[in-house]
Amino acid sequence: MATGRDKLSAVRVKQAPAGKYGDGGGLWLFKSSKDAGSWVLRIAVHGRLRHMGLGSISDVGLKDARESAAKWRGVVRNGGDPIKERERQNRELAKNKYLLCDVAKDAFESRKAELKGDGKAGRWFTPIELHILPKLGKVPVAEIDQIDIRDVIAPIWHAKAETARKAMNRLNIVMRHAAALGLDVDLQAVEKARELLGRSRHKAGNIPAMPWQDVPAFYATLSDGTITHLALRLLILTGVRSLPLRFIREDQIARTKIVGREVAVWTVPGEAMKGRKDATDDFRVPLSAEALSVIEKAQCHARFGFLFPSTKRGVVSDMTLGMYMRRAKLDARPHGFRSSLRDWLAEATDAPHEVAETVLQHVAGNRVVRAYRRTDFLEQRSALMERWGEFVAGRSGQVLRLISGQ
Repeated sequence: MATGRDKLSAVRVKQAPAGKYGDGGGLWLFKSSKDAGSWVLRIAVHGRLRHMGLGSISDVGLKDARESAAKWRGVVRNGGDPIKERERQNRELAKNKYLLCDVAKDAFESRKAELKGDGKAGRWFTPIELHILPKLGKVPVAEIDQIDIRDVIAPIWHAKAETARKAMNRLNIVMRHAAALGLDVDLQAVEKARELLGRSRHKAGNIPAMPWQDVPAFYATLSDGTITHLALRLLILTGVRSLPLRFIREDQIARTKIVGREVAVWTVPGEAMKGRKDATDDFRVPLSAEALSVIEKAQCHARFGFLFPSTKRGVVSDMTLGMYMRRAKLDARPHGFRSSLRDWLAEATDAPHEVAETVLQHVAGNRVVRAYRRTDFLEQRSALMERWGEFVAGRSGQVLRLISGQ
């Protein structure tokens, strides 16, 4: 005859009618009917009686109920609260079941405000979406290690080196985001994977650029007045990046006075510049007479304020400009005209280094120098861009010597 504990039997649990049955040691069986019931552990915690559910008889057998009861009684003996301890364990379990796909999307959402075009223009999420989530998306982020990352990146590590680099960088951000959520992740997993992958065989190359001496001849071919031709002309004349050029608006152009003379200036919003969306400094681009002529011609195409609208919606795409040059069987790319301009500044002018760098919106000088500099060299840049416009349009073959303070 059973005494103290283990008073119940498996048969008794199964056949007993509705009622309350004790197994001993605080373990009770509560049956609402012959076929339904649940286990409850009655136990004193810090001098207070607690009732702790251990599951239904359909899910938890007598043996498992006794083992569970013994486990939680042990917690009490060690001075703990079994109910709070179980809640803590459940929270930990839930955290470790966060799937990579969910954490990645959450990380992306939290950073949208920092990214140009909410991350769509630069397709921030695409590398991880295409190359990591298909295989690891349904894996709990806490279980992902360097082996998983190596295996998923290996197929593109050499063949698509830049894509692989972006995917790894995005994944590293996601892992840090997971850690910030309180998840138990290996923050070194991505770097460990890089070590396992080894050095990429891919050699990075510069974007093909057209020699500055050849720019006027190419510029002359852009003569049909279409959006593509006009956009490429203004890209060449201003030396800006493709993104702000494509999104240029009529209301961003105004006249201003510098040293007693009036010049046209295009003010590019800070968030349209290269970098984060939270950039606060706008950039002033002096417009040459040739650039103003291009803008005047583009105004007949303007829609919703944009000078270079797409034929469907939005603005002309970067791909449109690039494809035009490919179809023309040119090695150079639109972004390469910035290099053409920079080479012209270095080889055909005496423009000071900091002025030449500012033309291309580059940051020149160390942090201390930049902190004390309060000018964007608009006067000097205006003179340079006027001469560049004359050269590009084929109206001047002379070499410019920019005298400081001229």
